[in-house]
Amino acid sequence: MEKKAFITKEQVEEIVKKFPTPFHIYDEKGIRENAKELKEAFSWNKGYKEYFAVKATPNPFLINILHEYGCGADCSSYTELMLSDAIGLKGGDIMFSSNDTPAEEFVYAAKLGATINLDDITHIDFLEKTIGYIPETISCRYNPGGYFSIANSIMDNPGDAKYGFTTEQLFEGFKILKAKGAKNFGIHAFLASNTVTNDYYPELAKQLFELAVKLRDETGADIKFINLSGGIGIPYKPEQEPNDIKIIGERVHKAFDEILVPAGMGDVAIYTELGRFMMGPYGHLVTKVIHEKHIHKEYIGVDACAANLMRPAMYGAYHHITVLGKENAPCDRIYDVTGSLCENNDKFAIDRQLPEIEIGDYIAIHDTGAHGFAMGYNYNGRLWSSELLLKEDGSVELIRRAEEPRDYFATFDCFPIYEKLKQK
Repeated sequence: MEKKAFITKEQVEEIVKKFPTPFHIYDEKGIRENAKELKEAFSWNKGYKEYFAVKATPNPFLINILHEYGCGADCSSYTELMLSDAIGLKGGDIMFSSNDTPAEEFVYAAKLGATINLDDITHIDFLEKTIGYIPETISCRYNPGGYFSIANSIMDNPGDAKYGFTTEQLFEGFKILKAKGAKNFGIHAFLASNTVTNDYYPELAKQLFELAVKLRDETGADIKFINLSGGIGIPYKPEQEPNDIKIIGERVHKAFDEILVPAGMGDVAIYTELGRFMMGPYGHLVTKVIHEKHIHKEYIGVDACAANLMRPAMYGAYHHITVLGKENAPCDRIYDVTGSLCENNDKFAIDRQLPEIEIGDYIAIHDTGAHGFAMGYNYNGRLWSSELLLKEDGSVELIRRAEEPRDYFATFDCFPIYEKLKQK
């Protein structure tokens, strides 16, 4: 698959007159088209709902776009709940899926009427003691342990993950919750991350559908929804083929009709909690080349760093790079593309074949729409960049301003430096 940037050199040259690099920019057209395709792929299920994983891209402008297509929000913290509340999401529009959850977060989730997705059997008593009751609608996260495989190919290792109930705990937990007043149950599972295959969701669905029937039969629980969570990935590398959400939806539908419908559970709603799939391909980190270095290797230094995009430094993750204006030039040079942090892993690319790069060139780093800006940090005193939205009409909107030194020092209000900064 050829990876093309959704923004041109000419557009960036206009943008930087107002918003300097580095910045994250998002493609509104792509986001809308993808949200529409997802909704259509699961339209066969009358209760279907996507709960966007807020942690992937916690920007209210972008979440509001998804909300236009019926999407809710999957939250994992107090501030993500606050963000969803500020947007106007309430009750059934919010799924609260957290782990090692502080009491005040359960209290706030309950106040908002969010559907609480419990991560551990001990959280049943913790929740009841914290908020004083067990909600009528409750969900539990499932972890079967072992390895999750498709056609003898290991996709991930749930047995090594800290999340969820074991099989035995799930059955026991449903019985306990039912005895404590829960009436409407949900099952949630996330068994593999960033899969680039149309087989993951259908296989996960099959396992959860079979589990749901057994849970209903053995505990008497009224299972209202099955949450397939996230895990549908994106093709970071050009040689990867993207998932086909239409095919995925059809295969989940087939499993639904084969397992749940004959069991009299044809009214169960299907939920998803996609983040990367919803936003990942529709974001670029745009950065300017400011240095070049010729020592044991050829280095290109840009004005972004791992504080703007940490996945390559943290995971060794691949992010495709387009040198804007040189899309058709031969990739006959080999570079490490680096940032300015005092860390040797601050590299966006290592031994990457690219066109000849010159100081002043603009680079678009692909697939930063999810887990890009959201994973930023202030190490070395680096400040967070701005976020921009490339609108369908070609205009650009600022949807988060860049940090300034006053933001960095704002929490030092107990130290004289803050007063000095305010005086300036």
